[in-house]
Amino acid sequence: MDRTRLTRTALYLSLAVITYLMLLEWNEDYPPQTGNDDAAVASTPGDGNAAQDLQADAIQGGTAGADDAADAAGIPDIPSVATAPTSNASAGDLPALPPSSAPAVPNQPAADDRRLVEVLTDTVLLHIDLDGGDIVYLALRQHRNRPDSPDEPSEYFVLLESGNRTYIAQSGFLGMDSGGRAGYESAASNYRLADGENSMAVDLIHHTASGQSVTKRYTFHRGSYLLDIDFIVDNPGPEPWRDNLYGQLRRSGFDDPTSAGGFLRTFLGFVGTSPNDLDDPYIERDFGDIDERETGYREIDGWVGFNQQYFLSAWVPAAGVENQYTIRRRNTGPGGRRQYFGEFIAPAISAAAGGRAETRMQFYAGPKDRRALADIAPNLDLTIDYSFLWFLAKPIHWLLLEINEFVVNWGLSIIILTLIVKAVFYKLSETQYRSMAGMRRLMPKMQQLKESYGDDKMQLQKATMDLYKKEKINPFGGCLPILVQMPVFIALYWVLLESVELRHAPFFLWINDLSVRDPYFVLPILMGVTMYLQTAISPTPADPTQAKVMKLMPLMMTALFIFFPAGLVLYWLMNSLISILQQWYITRKVEAAYAAQKTGKR
Repeated sequence: MDRTRLTRTALYLSLAVITYLMLLEWNEDYPPQTGNDDAAVASTPGDGNAAQDLQADAIQGGTAGADDAADAAGIPDIPSVATAPTSNASAGDLPALPPSSAPAVPNQPAADDRRLVEVLTDTVLLHIDLDGGDIVYLALRQHRNRPDSPDEPSEYFVLLESGNRTYIAQSGFLGMDSGGRAGYESAASNYRLADGENSMAVDLIHHTASGQSVTKRYTFHRGSYLLDIDFIVDNPGPEPWRDNLYGQLRRSGFDDPTSAGGFLRTFLGFVGTSPNDLDDPYIERDFGDIDERETGYREIDGWVGFNQQYFLSAWVPAAGVENQYTIRRRNTGPGGRRQYFGEFIAPAISAAAGGRAETRMQFYAGPKDRRALADIAPNLDLTIDYSFLWFLAKPIHWLLLEINEFVVNWGLSIIILTLIVKAVFYKLSETQYRSMAGMRRLMPKMQQLKESYGDDKMQLQKATMDLYKKEKINPFGGCLPILVQMPVFIALYWVLLESVELRHAPFFLWINDLSVRDPYFVLPILMGVTMYLQTAISPTPADPTQAKVMKLMPLMMTALFIFFPAGLVLYWLMNSLISILQQWYITRKVEAAYAAQKTGKR
C-alpha cells in the first residue's frame, strides 16, 4: 500500500472513530425514552393539580367566559349534540346542551385536600377522586419505566395522571354533574385485590338533593386491564328520575412518553369506530385534526379512546344502544392550555318512583394486546396500526407471537421470523440472484460494447438487448422479486414498530430493550457493514451516477438506522446477512453451471 492510500485509510478510520464517539456522547445527552420520564412535567401518584392549574388559566385569561369557569371548577365539559347527525332517537334521549353555558359552581377542593381512593390489583395502581368518582391516576404494574425495574409504585408506567400533564377518565350523569361534580363516599380509602381473589368491587355512593341514592361501582378483574363500571340508581321518592350517562377522556396535548423519538412516530390521538361504515369503520383524529374541526357522530356498539404507540385507554358503552360521540378541543383562555376530549353520551335511563335503574359501561386502560382488544369491542383491535398492509401484518404478528411461545426471547423470535420469511421467498430470491449473477458475467462484454459504439446510444442499446437475448438473460429479472417481497418487509416493519411485546424486551448482552435504539450503535454499524458487502458482491450499475449512489447507500442507511429501535435494526441486519448467504450460494451455483456448460461445449 503506497503512502497516499495509507494516509487516506488512516483518515477514514479516524473519522469513523470520532463519529462513533460523538454518537455515544450524543446518546448520553439525549438518552432513549423508555418510559414516562419527563421530569419537567411528570406528576406523582395523586398529585392532582388540574383544578388549580385551570383556575390559574382562567385568571390569566381575564374574561375567559363560562367555559373557563367550568374548567376551573373541575366539572366535565360535555359538548352540544344539537348539530350532530340526526337519528331515530327521540329528542329526550340525547340532550342538546349549549357548549358555552355551563353553570357556575363552587370551586373544587385544593389538590392537596382531594379525597382519593387508592386501588391496587395485579395489573394497575389507580386513584379515584371522590369528587366526581373519576380516575385521575392510573399506573401499569406490569409495564415499568425502565427494563428490569423493581415492583415499586415509582417504577410503574403512568398512563393516566392529573397535574401539569392532564390525562384523566371522567364519567357520571349529565344532570347530576351539571351543578358541580357529584360528591361520592367510599367505605375505605384503600382497596387491594387479595391473593386468591379473581375480582374486587369498589362502591362509591352519592346521595342527590332530591333523595336518590347513586352507586358507582368499579369492578376489577385479576389479570385484566378492563374495568366494569356499574351505575345503580335507587329512587325512593314520589317522582320518576331520568338522566343521561356519559364517559369522557380528557387530555392535554403532551407527546407520547413511550415514543422512540425522531421521525419514527406512530399515531397519537383520539380514536373511535363506526361499525356500520363498512368502507372505513375506524376513526382517527390527531391533535392537528381536532384543532381544525370537531367530530360528532351517533353509533350503536361504538367506543371512544385515546391511542398511543403501545398503550390505549377507551370508554366502551353498553352494547345495543345508540350513543352520541364527540371528539373536540377546548381552549381554557389565552394564557392556558388546550384540552382535548373524546366522549360519549348515552340515551337517558329512568328510575320510576320507588324503583331502581341500572346501567353498565366499561373502561380499558392498558397495553395494546390485539387478542384482548378484539374480545372487548368491535374494531378495538384496529388501534394497533399496521398501516395499509394490515392484511399481511396480522398473520405476521400472529406468527411472531407463536414463535416466542417456544423460544421465550423476542430477539431470537425476530431472527427466526426473518428466516421463515426468507425461506418462503427463496424461489423469488433465487430468480433475483440468478439474474444478478448473469449480469455480473456479462459486465466485460457490455463494457466492450460501450467502447465499440461510443456515443451512439441507439446502437448501443440495440446491441445490449441482442446480447441479453443471446445469453438468455432478463435484465429486469432481479426487479420483480424485490417488488413482490417489499410489501411483506414493510408489513413486518410495522409489526415490530407497533408490538407492545417488544417494549423492554431483552435480547442479549447490552441490548435489554428492543423497542429503543442500540445504546452503543453496534447493530446499525453491523447492518451498514452487511449492506456494504451486499453492494460489493452485486453487479455495478452501468450508470456512473447510480453506481455512486449504490456505494453511498450503506452509509446513508447506517445513519438512518442509528435512530431506529433495536428490534427493527435486528430484523434488517438478519435480512441482509441471509441475503448475502443466499446470493453467495446461488451465484456459485450459477457460475459452476456456466463453467460446466462451457467445458462441455469444448
